[in-house]
Amino acid sequence: MPKEIRFSAHALSKISLLGDRGIEVSEKFVIQTIRSPDKLEIEQEKITAQKQFNDSLVLRVIYREFQAFLLVITLYPGKRSRYEN
Repeated sequence: MPKEIRFSAHALSKISLLGDRGIEVSEKFVIQTIRSPDKLEIEQEKITAQKQFNDSLVLRVIYREFQAFLLVITLYPGKRSRYEN
């Protein structure tokens, strides 16, 4: 059974801020990004999951894995040209 995914207050505020700027990111899409990323980067205790968001952007989700759950720390859109190989 997959671990529960929790959102930090900062991650929730980023979703709201992006929405205010016209980039609608749902919690469901963030979870999809973690569960089936196009790209995964692991650096010490933080994991970055990346998924194509639209024609020009990817969504990058930074999270930590704990024994009982995953915690989304932050997320941000990035230009596909910068993050895709």
